[in-house]
Amino acid sequence: MVGPRYPKSPVPGPLMSGATRRSALGLLLGAPLLSACAGVQQSLSQFSNPFSSSTPPAQPAGPPQQATTAGTGGVKVAVILPLSAAGNAGLAAQSMRNAAEMALAEFQNPNIQLLIKDDNGSPQGAQAAAQQAVDEGAEIILGPLFAQSVPAVAQVARTRGISVIAFSTDSSIAGRGVYLLSFLPESDVNRIVEYSASVGKRSVAVLVPDNAYGNVVEAAVKAAVPRRGGRIVAFEKYGADRATPARTVAQQLGSADALFIADDGDAVVSVADAMTAAGANLRNIQLLGTGLWDNPRVYANASLQGGLYAAPDPAGFRAFSGRYRTKYGAEPIRTATLAYDAVALVAALARTQGTTRFSSDVLTNPSGFAGIDGLFRFRADGTNERGLAVMKVTQGGGVAVAGSPKSFGA
Repeated sequence: MVGPRYPKSPVPGPLMSGATRRSALGLLLGAPLLSACAGVQQSLSQFSNPFSSSTPPAQPAGPPQQATTAGTGGVKVAVILPLSAAGNAGLAAQSMRNAAEMALAEFQNPNIQLLIKDDNGSPQGAQAAAQQAVDEGAEIILGPLFAQSVPAVAQVARTRGISVIAFSTDSSIAGRGVYLLSFLPESDVNRIVEYSASVGKRSVAVLVPDNAYGNVVEAAVKAAVPRRGGRIVAFEKYGADRATPARTVAQQLGSADALFIADDGDAVVSVADAMTAAGANLRNIQLLGTGLWDNPRVYANASLQGGLYAAPDPAGFRAFSGRYRTKYGAEPIRTATLAYDAVALVAALARTQGTTRFSSDVLTNPSGFAGIDGLFRFRADGTNERGLAVMKVTQGGGVAVAGSPKSFGA
């Protein structure tokens, strides 16, 4: 697989009035609250197949970029990104670097200094960058992006007893002291299953791809449905052959009131077409999906109209994107919000939490934090939970039918 795909064209959206820089930090139940301003929404699924950043690019990387710094505060924070990686990965890294520096500029008097390191898109480069950063006094590491580089960074960080907030979407590399600030499919599954159960949809048929993403979704949905008092009446995985699994599920739809299809836009459309060809009337059942449904092909497909999926409230990214565009004259990649939130978070913790600012107890505060894409909190196992909105598929794009929560439950 390749790295995150750089978005080519934004999906137009209304401009949102933004917060002032004074409100870039607040408190949420004792934990830092981060906020954003104005912009344009881009498709989440254009870049965020949750395993797209698991492996480095196949193309050879360019020469490593020189390390730089941003800010003059007393608390040193490493930022490790594949800045010289080839193709889309390098473009994504540059956008995330811009967002990190933007967060620093917008925070009122931050007491942090960013030590920006290029990992060249490799575990060896990431380990060298981390070693250099901790030798220079970094108290926490933000990054890297690629999953296979995270253990190399974590090894260095653990020798110094410092935490890592990585941007990978592979939850298998998370652990105590190694936290993932990314869009994990588990959060999508939990939110859409919770919402569908709340409106009486508890008998669910499931179709997932036979790949790493499908395996994660499978575990999540098989845990979430019974937890919400529901049952899975049919479950099938598909590969290149979608017709056979579709026929199997179509034959059992009579006992289901919801059909969950977890895949990106192009694949979801193909699966829906296969279900229709197998005799299923998708207008008679509630369709459910994940944030990868945020895709123009999904919105344009007649069979998927009215389908529900979980995703960050788009207002947050619209807000962020406008200010990024004004500052840099370009559109941010969708993952740029992760870098912004990471820097704003550590700046807030440096201001409010004293000498324990980046400890596991502080980072795993159950009240969580509020960032550009809504609420998030780190679990003790290093994964995260996000407060997501529920969106409905329409010809004009995704429309929120349930907003993101204002606080986390226990």
